[in-house]
Amino acid sequence: MAMTETRPVSVDLQENEENRAVIEAIEADNEDLTIRHVPGLVKLQAPGRLVIKRESVEERLGRTWETHEFQMAIVTLSGHITEWDEDQIVLSWGHPERD
Repeated sequence: MAMTETRPVSVDLQENEENRAVIEAIEADNEDLTIRHVPGLVKLQAPGRLVIKRESVEERLGRTWETHEFQMAIVTLSGHITEWDEDQIVLSWGHPERD
């Protein structure tokens, strides 16, 4: 019997004070998340799906946060943005209608 492995998705974010709340929120909301720090970047990787929730970011940031602000933090990503609305952003390898 062959083992099936879930294809990881990932996002690399600029490591700075503004993005710390975003990184902490992603860590809190994604089980099995792998985080790696390299100079100037934080590499976040999860098996199959990664979620960024507006509410979680706002709790840590202490102010209103709109999901479009995420664009300023992204350096690169691996996967598809299968959902992006005012409440959350989802990275996966699927399609929005099947996720």
